[in-house]
Amino acid sequence: MRLENKVAIITGGGTGIGKETALLFAKEGAKIVITDINKESGSQAVKDIQANGGEALFIQHDVSNEDDWKRVANETIKTFGKVDILFNNAGIYIIKPLAEIELADWNRLMSINVTGVFLGMKHIMPLMAKQNKVSVINASSIAGLTGAPGHVLYGASKGAVRIMTKDAAMEYAPYGVRVISIHPGYIDTGMADYASEVSGSLKEELGKSLF
Repeated sequence: MRLENKVAIITGGGTGIGKETALLFAKEGAKIVITDINKESGSQAVKDIQANGGEALFIQHDVSNEDDWKRVANETIKTFGKVDILFNNAGIYIIKPLAEIELADWNRLMSINVTGVFLGMKHIMPLMAKQNKVSVINASSIAGLTGAPGHVLYGASKGAVRIMTKDAAMEYAPYGVRVISIHPGYIDTGMADYASEVSGSLKEELGKSLF
């Protein structure tokens, strides 16, 4: 198994991309720390991993809260003794015309999508620098590379993640920590369902383009 005895922290691991990644990593032998703001979905994801013979821990976690990140770091080290993989996956999606974006929208989304990634790297990467062959994966988006109407807020957050990742990668390269960002396009998740509700027939139109 490719990830045997590796320890992976996955934020937003209760649903969507985070959960599917957790299930796959566990199948490949990793010990999983799932963090999520939603206790029910996070706990269920752990049960699903354990039902398949995997080892997992759930920590309820607000990624925008620095004390929560300190707790995640401490509980992970206490339980598993190390961190090999950090997947900063948690995020939210707000689509609005520029003139309709409230400052509260901006602050909320940035606190999760950007501050959450920053805090994760700040508190977990120093632990990882003590080991070899470790990786940080930050979830950016195609929206962080290209523009689209209504995406000023979301695109700004994902662009920030992309640049933070490059900077962190250069800083931690001497310590053997690989830091990368991923930039997925449309994926059929709960977040995509929200996007479809806001923008009309996004899922339907993208489905037509695929088949």
